[in-house]
Amino acid sequence: MYENYYGFSEKPFSLTPDPKYLYRSQSHANAFDLLQYAIRRREGFVVVTGDIGTGKTTLCRALLEQIDRTTFTALVLNPFLSEEDLLKRILRDFGVMSREELKAGRLARISKQELIDALYDFLLGLIPLNAGAVLIIDEAQNLPLPVLEQIRILSNLETDKEKLLQIILVGQLNLQPLLRSPEMRQLDQRVSIRYELKPLDREAVAAYVAHRLTIAGGSAAITFAPRALDLVHRLSSGIPRLINLICDRALLAGFSARANRITPEMVSHAAESLDLQRSTQPRFGWSRWRASLLAGTAVALLASASAVGAAAYLYERFEREAVHASTSAARDRALPPPGRIDRRLPADAALTILVRSYPVSSGAPEADIRSITEWLEASGFRVYYAEVDLGSRGRWQRVLAGAYTDVEAARFDAERLKSAAPGVEARVIAASVATSLVATAAYEPDSVVGRSGTEP
Repeated sequence: MYENYYGFSEKPFSLTPDPKYLYRSQSHANAFDLLQYAIRRREGFVVVTGDIGTGKTTLCRALLEQIDRTTFTALVLNPFLSEEDLLKRILRDFGVMSREELKAGRLARISKQELIDALYDFLLGLIPLNAGAVLIIDEAQNLPLPVLEQIRILSNLETDKEKLLQIILVGQLNLQPLLRSPEMRQLDQRVSIRYELKPLDREAVAAYVAHRLTIAGGSAAITFAPRALDLVHRLSSGIPRLINLICDRALLAGFSARANRITPEMVSHAAESLDLQRSTQPRFGWSRWRASLLAGTAVALLASASAVGAAAYLYERFEREAVHASTSAARDRALPPPGRIDRRLPADAALTILVRSYPVSSGAPEADIRSITEWLEASGFRVYYAEVDLGSRGRWQRVLAGAYTDVEAARFDAERLKSAAPGVEARVIAASVATSLVATAAYEPDSVVGRSGTEP
């Protein structure tokens, strides 16, 4: 309904698990990297858990898109299967049997052992090809105990040197106590890596909203007021699915009012229509979680002898992030208020990435620039601003990402930006061109309003 009004190519806050909309928050990026690492190392069992709506299924689909061609994959979204049906679904996804064969009932009388033998033969056939196989089971907390036991048996398919089948169980938080029950002790001991997805903090919520608006192609036509984003965070507790619900209704309210700026009142009205109550989540819960993550993950991984390689990898990564977080906190305390941050390109920069341009004649939109800035910074980029005079084509306000002396590094990051958000311009330009004639030393949020555009 509101898509045409705001210029979206599709709904930006759909509840479908579209992998192109995956926002790689710190937690989601860690989970993604860890899963890729586990697949490369053939770590056996991996368990990823998270609260309802934290993006587990979207993460799975994004992972499948990134897996190389030498890895066969099977994704089970329906956990309410019998042992035989699970095996048939796995064989179908691996291409051992076809959907037509299953529909025709030709395999109705085949035994469970024959299905396992067919799977084992297929996996052995991958060894000469230097290929692998991955089984991902979503909503694994709903798996019946006999099916979980069948999955444990599948993990025994191995050679003297390595596992033949990588199994990833994805589920809600109650999957962990289920695996630790006495009945599942044998399976639980085979889990080499565990990870828990966390909700988004306030800064990540703003970047998440900007990311989805940009992917849908309408970020130039609609903005969320900072206080509206504060309210979205409080009402959703940082759960992506709830953020999508609230923002979708808020955009509908904005469309009804013919407004291009979502206000706290619109967000509040959206939450009321969804019957959401305000969260009482502690304001500084994210910081406490980071500290517990470093300790908890290290203990959980080191407790498993088969996860030594993963533990070393993660320990190094998390130790580096802890130092970075401490340094960032000290740096942030020393910075001036946001409106007076020095956003000039460094003098020694040869190249930068042009991300967005806004005609100064119509004013640059405060919320849009702030959202783009937060999204870029959350993605690890240093953000700069510049105003250029293009003569008869007018003055343009530019948002720039990164300062480079190496052209290959600049091009790599530009492609990474375009891949993450196809609606972003992201082109490498010379630093001297980026700041031609006039360069702004600071961005004063209260002095800019208007819309974005593309430089002629």
